[in-house]
Amino acid sequence: MLAKAYSATPRGVDALFVTVEVDRIRAQQPSVTVVGLPDPAVREAKERIFSAIRHLGRRSEAANTVFNLAPADERKEGAALDLPMALAFLASAGHLPKERLEDRLLVGELSLEGMLQPVRGVLPIVLAARRHGVGEVVLPAANHAEGSVVGGIRVVGANSLGDVVRYLRDGKEPVADAIGESVGPAVEQMADLADVVGQEQARRALEVAAAGGHHLLFMGPPGCGKSMLARRLPGILPPLEPEEALQVTSVYSVSTRVPRPRGLLSRRPFRAPHHTISSAALIGGGTNPQPGEVSLAHHGVLFLDELTEFRRDVLEGLRQPLEDRTVTVARARSTLTFPSAFQMVAAANPCPCGYLGDDKRECVCTPPAVERYRSRLSGPLLDRLDLQVTVPSVPWRELAQDRRGETSEAVGARVAEARRWARGRFGADGPLSNGDMGSEAIREWASPDDEGRRLLEHASRALGLSARAWHRILRVARTIADLAGDDGVAAPHVAEAIAYRALDRRSGLPPIGTLGAVK
Repeated sequence: MLAKAYSATPRGVDALFVTVEVDRIRAQQPSVTVVGLPDPAVREAKERIFSAIRHLGRRSEAANTVFNLAPADERKEGAALDLPMALAFLASAGHLPKERLEDRLLVGELSLEGMLQPVRGVLPIVLAARRHGVGEVVLPAANHAEGSVVGGIRVVGANSLGDVVRYLRDGKEPVADAIGESVGPAVEQMADLADVVGQEQARRALEVAAAGGHHLLFMGPPGCGKSMLARRLPGILPPLEPEEALQVTSVYSVSTRVPRPRGLLSRRPFRAPHHTISSAALIGGGTNPQPGEVSLAHHGVLFLDELTEFRRDVLEGLRQPLEDRTVTVARARSTLTFPSAFQMVAAANPCPCGYLGDDKRECVCTPPAVERYRSRLSGPLLDRLDLQVTVPSVPWRELAQDRRGETSEAVGARVAEARRWARGRFGADGPLSNGDMGSEAIREWASPDDEGRRLLEHASRALGLSARAWHRILRVARTIADLAGDDGVAAPHVAEAIAYRALDRRSGLPPIGTLGAVK
């Protein structure tokens, strides 16, 4: 007898809907076949399924059983199809009414004794089910908190195959206390900006970057506070908007590189990969494509410490995600797109020894060594960093003073107000922040006054700015105006934005000719 069940598997940050068909024909020599481009985990499902059914106490006559996973030309991956395959088999054997499998999406991995194990990608599956008008999703209890954050669709969690069979046959829904996983990730204490002593220009640049969603590079000698500043950026960013939280949680739901989310993420992610990271791990990819660090930092912060120690090819891979806000991973079997609307913050030393231009210690690097070191950061990549700030060492007198700077709460309030100002200007369908403005929005909202334009033209000639750098200066100037509460972009806003382009034509670093004695 033929029976059908309906399920889905993750496909990037979306879902592939799968129809599970089971047909059984009596035979003296029973066999089980799974067709429809299953991966090894799906092919092995038959062992888990029949073991779970035996523990359920069900017996069926010997038969040739064929599982077909449609669409047959799309590869099926993972163990999330265990539950629908088991229920479709039970329906085909007459142990379950076939009509009870309609208008339901079934997702879950089975253990040998029939317990439901959590699976990856539940949130994008439930979101896709809601978009397609599915009435209900049945999934493991451990995934219930994650799936239930989606409104407008019924989500049922169960502990075992037996729970699901009783629910579908008798309408007996699993009790709520069986679904016992807390909602939301653990809340960690964020570092406060008040801990940073001195560095007023760097603190101001951090505030501007947060208010406009701009990419930021700190360059200075070791110990000057670059990493300390960067790690305090999340503390001054506003919480995720509801739609942003769904997008971020969807990325974490499908990734095997991070803990499975227990609910809707509320804080912006902060990712800080080591400089030995590979291109596939940073950008995304692999045999079975996974989101990389740029996607795990979606709507959050990607911090690259010791930027010049990253491999050149890895850094160059950032150029497209920084512009397009998405990553497309093309493979022979499929092409997947992952979101990557992250805010990049980087820290680097000015030379191999780290003390070029420092007033405390003499640089011991040769001019060729400095040139090779600087060449690790290409012009096109630097062009995409809106704010490039040199961070000097803090004088010991300032460090010895028992005082604290402005708190993250106070700075965060100004950042939130500037972002509200920008969102009110752009409207619901406009860019999320000033850093996302396109050329049309720049012309409409960030055109400077006459004095500001003359200042920008002079800087363009003096620094040899590209068209991209020109637009990025105007985006930053718009953010500075928002922080000041000004409607228009004036010369002072443009002047401050230009001051943050410290590394254009290497102007922010002492020229090699000013180095001391060559060692």
